Amino acid sequence: MSRKLRIVLVHPPDESDASLRAHAVQAGLKKAGYQLVASLPADFHLPERIAEIQPDMIIVDAESDARDVLEHIVIATRDERRPIVMFTEDETESSMEAAMAAGVSAYIVAGLQPERIKPVLNVALARFAQEQKLLAELDDTRMKLAERKIVERAKGLLMARHGVTEDKAYQKLRTMAMNKNLRLAEIAQRILDVEDLLG
Repeated sequence: MSRKLRIVLVHPPDESDASLRAHAVQAGLKKAGYQLVASLPADFHLPERIAEIQPDMIIVDAESDARDVLEHIVIATRDERRPIVMFTEDETESSMEAAMAAGVSAYIVAGLQPERIKPVLNVALARFAQEQKLLAELDDTRMKLAERKIVERAKGLLMARHGVTEDKAYQKLRTMAMNKNLRLAEIAQRILDVEDLLG
């Protein structure tokens, strides 16, 4: 899996990608068998470059004051999230919290030894996958809750309009959904839409 990963290294705009730190990261990636596809400055071109390259992972090399770099990373990964590993010398708690809030999967202080890179990236990938799974579950739960509210409103409408019990209103909804080959929430939404149109 490590050989298939396409990685972009992002460094502060005022720092050359030929810096000692960048060399250490690149050496660690090469030694671990990862493919570094680009080394980019964190500037206003970063979002379009990331969109063009479509890397699997972003490694941020920010010696200090990582916040400036983070702003560009957040914009660059807003529409399509991917694992982000940050190597920095900034050990302030506020910087670490800002990085994690921005979507950084691993925040590594003074950890640029080449032999540490592979385990760090593996942990970042696992953490990112877990986060994505939790976010998907959260989205699914929110959608189900929203659909349940729609069904409840439609049920209430049928009960009021036809003077039936909650069970009868629910059965009516189910029958309508089956007859039209729609999900329960879809038929409920249609009923509510018609009611809105008719006032």
